[in-house]
Amino acid sequence: MALISNDPERGFFGHPRGLAPLFFAEMWERFSFYGMRALLTLYLVKHFLYSDEMAGFIYASYASLNYAMPVIGGVIADRYLGNRKAVMLGAILLVCGHIGMAFEGSPAQIIDGVIVRQSPYDQIMFLSLAFIIVGVGFLKSNISTMVGKLYPSKDDPRRDPGYTIFYMGVNLGSFFSTIACGYLGETYGWAYGFGLAGIGMVAGLVVFARGTQWYRNAEPPNPAQLKARTAIGLSREAMIYVGAVAAVLINWQLVQWHAVVGSLLLVIVAVVLAGILWFSLTQCSKIERDRMVVVLVLTCLSVVFWTLFEQAGTSLTLFADRNSDRSFFGLFIVPASVVQVFNPMFIVLLAPVFSWGWVKLAQKGWEPSTPMKFALAILQVGLGFGALVFGASLAGEDAQTGLFWLALGYLLHTTGELCLSPVGLSMISRLSVARITAMVMGVWFLASAGAHFLAGWVAALASTSTEPGKVMTAQESLPVYSGVFWDLFIGATVIAVLVALVSPFLRKLMHMDAADMHTSKNGKK
Repeated sequence: MALISNDPERGFFGHPRGLAPLFFAEMWERFSFYGMRALLTLYLVKHFLYSDEMAGFIYASYASLNYAMPVIGGVIADRYLGNRKAVMLGAILLVCGHIGMAFEGSPAQIIDGVIVRQSPYDQIMFLSLAFIIVGVGFLKSNISTMVGKLYPSKDDPRRDPGYTIFYMGVNLGSFFSTIACGYLGETYGWAYGFGLAGIGMVAGLVVFARGTQWYRNAEPPNPAQLKARTAIGLSREAMIYVGAVAAVLINWQLVQWHAVVGSLLLVIVAVVLAGILWFSLTQCSKIERDRMVVVLVLTCLSVVFWTLFEQAGTSLTLFADRNSDRSFFGLFIVPASVVQVFNPMFIVLLAPVFSWGWVKLAQKGWEPSTPMKFALAILQVGLGFGALVFGASLAGEDAQTGLFWLALGYLLHTTGELCLSPVGLSMISRLSVARITAMVMGVWFLASAGAHFLAGWVAALASTSTEPGKVMTAQESLPVYSGVFWDLFIGATVIAVLVALVSPFLRKLMHMDAADMHTSKNGKK
């Protein structure tokens, strides 16, 4: 049989044919997202002359809103738009945002001790970030949900490998964009790097639109309701689009106010948790309720992992810029933003190995449970920081660590990521109650929002410049980074051990032997 064909069930390497356009659309969307991410912190510090601390807070606000919005996007898709239209709306907003980032203006200057930034380019940047935030809100949770809907049975053995393949597409986009956008941005100008990211998003929009025929259960749940006129004469669908534009304007302001974002996150978390707890207690059977408990516990653990992992976009990038010898065997100097490529490179190399390995271990009955995989993930991200601390201890008088230690740290972070992220998406798809799957998938990304917000605070602890335009010497900054990384190593190791100890109990609450885990959506076994 051909590896790629028009067979709807096995037309993409033995997986449903719809996985192909979702794979490539997500690859290009992540190309744009991670291309911009590779440059953002350096852009804030070097072009706009924000301090490390303020750059970390701006990055945290932006990233946390990026992952909070999918909760709203998931609800709107579940109730009104359907997954496909929600993803299309998100993709269009993302195109606007990424293209807007290419308008950089002149670099900020220090005049008489005061930072002067060229207006209105700083506000264009914040507006562009707002377009990206709302676009991700409509796209991220819904495209992940569409992958799960391709597999009619919850116990389909292709489900976990399918998510791993999908996740590999994410990192293919990240791999190429980190190199291309990072190199162009730092070498020729920020606008070139951000502009290339925008081109990638346009490609993602086109690929997704062309794959419509292969998607399953992705249309609006009630088309008549969506077309119904509201009190002001517009259809409900048009009102959603107007609301999306309003959300952009709101996020334009929010991304500039870190404290407000933190307060809003606390309120959103409280409301969403209250809603899920109410639903679990009043609308779920005992088995469904037990599974929702596991979903919430593992989601909280994901906050720990992503708080540490997401130092890549802030403190680790600045560490690479200031305290790393980035010479590649004496041939050339690797730009600091491009160092982030180690993560997607290792994902691309190791994702097929992990996908194959989980299947083989499952066949032999040796596969770790999902909670144990989370414990392994947290342990490995901690070990990654431990590797950086050890490498820093070997630095000479120039306070520069070898590129090898950054590569090793990213390798350990990546193997941890492969234990948690694709497995986590699959866990949400399998354990959540079917009628709120997209919303619970949004909660998974809300956990990432909290993690990114916390990551901003951690990055602030590692700040080596508290005043705009002023940075410590390499000799002064190395102990700061080493101290923070050591604390992260110890904390992650302790948490990982505790999770491993309680994993058998969580495994029982998952009820993996229940009948519905072996039943397709149409009720047939």
